[in-house]
Amino acid sequence: MTKERKRMLLGLAFVLPSFAMIMGIVAYPILQSVMLSFQTPAGELTMEHYVHLMTDSMWRSNFNHTMYVVIMTTILNTIISYAFACYLIFSKGKTASILGRLYIIPRFIPGIVAVYAMLQFFSNTGAINRFFLQFGWNLRPEIVHTATGLIVANLWFNIPFATMLITSGLADIPKSVIESARDVGAGRLRVFTHVIFPLSYKAMMISATFVFMGNVGSFVTPFLMGASAPRMLGVALFNEFRQFHNINRAAALSVIMFVICAVIGLGYIITSLREAEWEK
Repeated sequence: MTKERKRMLLGLAFVLPSFAMIMGIVAYPILQSVMLSFQTPAGELTMEHYVHLMTDSMWRSNFNHTMYVVIMTTILNTIISYAFACYLIFSKGKTASILGRLYIIPRFIPGIVAVYAMLQFFSNTGAINRFFLQFGWNLRPEIVHTATGLIVANLWFNIPFATMLITSGLADIPKSVIESARDVGAGRLRVFTHVIFPLSYKAMMISATFVFMGNVGSFVTPFLMGASAPRMLGVALFNEFRQFHNINRAAALSVIMFVICAVIGLGYIITSLREAEWEK
């Protein structure tokens, strides 16, 4: 046995435990869910669960509601986080320095605590309403248990995370490249569109991908702040499994959610590979 072959086998031996763990924890449940989604409770093969999820008006409403909330969250979060990250990186003021230390604080607040705080603040009889009642104005935000309320709550949780990822990408841009562009007469807009954005595009795509996939199956926020109908898919999956004990239909729904996330992940991978080939 050659030395190179021994090294290869040693490397495989080190990788095998983690690979086996991934297969046991991730791959096996996915395969099991796929199998259950094509079975009746009696074990017979069927497409009934997928047909029902695609044709039933309630499930179509749940799907459309989820996609609207997730897409709007991803778009708004990406825009706000990118602008905020640019401010933190390229601003030299004291305010930017302070915000750069404080913006991550929401990540350390437990999710259920933050959601209850939002309920107390934004509900129609919450802190905002009680404050304005002191001046004779009955202001009712009307966003709790609506799609708007879910988007606001999702932004609270995701902006610090996305900003942290984008900030790391912006920080890797060599200052000499930006200064060289300015030296040859490029204005701020041209520097941003031709230097900063292309070099930070990958970090922005990573943050958008994680935000999208993290909100497709979210549960705590939509369970506490969402409406009873339509529901986010994470809550609908929980109800289908826990309340109605329809394991096969819940498995079909989980497969659909997995496919949605896989498509988004594949899009990111293709984009990254194209960018890597362009750079090469």
